[in-house]
Amino acid sequence: MHRPLIAVVDYGMGNVGSVANMLRRLGNNVTITQDHGELRSATKLILPGVGAFGRGIEMLSESGLANTLTELVIQRMTPILGICLGMQLMTRSSEEGDSAAPGLGWIDAKTVRLKPASELGLKVPHMGWSHARPVNSSPLFVGVEEGQRFYFVHSYQVVCNNLEDVAAVTFYGGSFVAAFSHGHIHGVQFHPEKSHRFGMALLKRFVESC
Repeated sequence: MHRPLIAVVDYGMGNVGSVANMLRRLGNNVTITQDHGELRSATKLILPGVGAFGRGIEMLSESGLANTLTELVIQRMTPILGICLGMQLMTRSSEEGDSAAPGLGWIDAKTVRLKPASELGLKVPHMGWSHARPVNSSPLFVGVEEGQRFYFVHSYQVVCNNLEDVAAVTFYGGSFVAAFSHGHIHGVQFHPEKSHRFGMALLKRFVESC
């Protein structure tokens, strides 16, 4: 029996191996790829990412992956999950660095500097384990147990213009978007591949329910 293919997009800026390994532990048929044909044959896409927004967009654009992924996500409506930088790249723009390069623009949101209240003595980047509280309705968080925690490493946050797109929030000197869901387009600011059983459960929900 042919198993659906989950494609982890390899554009040179993500923990592709860790993400793929966790998906395989769940019994999925997974490929790490930058091949356009292989991406088109996938039933689900995962866009990971670690690093700078401008460089991420540059890598996607130079490889032609930005156009192919936009075709798959916007025209074919292939479900996709963005992780950390991958989530941010889905927004319209970022204030990171001096790059004026626009984002992929798949969701009505922007990426801004994380600015926790200075009087609380909190540092940027936000690094470590934090709770994510589900809001609105998203298949990423259906039936989750209380007290779920995820591993974060980030200096920027996503601000959604449509509050109904917000799937979960985290508090770090103020609340910020930990995850969004807009139809078949999903993003998480944390790293599920580093979040043990909570991350594994979230990836399972993405594969089976999104």
